[in-house]
Amino acid sequence: MHELAVRVDTGSQVPPYAQIRAQLGALILTGRLVEGDRLPTVRQLATDLGLAPGTVARAYRELEAAELIRTRRGAGSRVAAPPPAPAWPSAPQLVTLARDFTSAARALGADTDAILTAVREALDPEGT
Repeated sequence: MHELAVRVDTGSQVPPYAQIRAQLGALILTGRLVEGDRLPTVRQLATDLGLAPGTVARAYRELEAAELIRTRRGAGSRVAAPPPAPAWPSAPQLVTLARDFTSAARALGADTDAILTAVREALDPEGT
């Protein structure tokens, strides 16, 4: 299992479960966590982050609903096989990615202007 760099800002307006979901989702979607990698147990991650187990369980349930992880009783939670890539991203997929990015950015303390600036720079890194 990889050492997870998951951080939660309890003072953020973004709920802790959403911060966890966004960060783990990003680690999976960027390939830092790959198929078969085992995630910490709900109880262990909750203890590590100083949160209630139900908070982590909700993040895991949402990751499972998004088919990014799979959980089996007694075997724990592991990164799921990546779905086949669609010919183009669907609007709901883009909204989910944008929501996850926004949640992670807000967890870092970014405001709306900083988030929009970052997206504009990512879309046009040359500034053209």
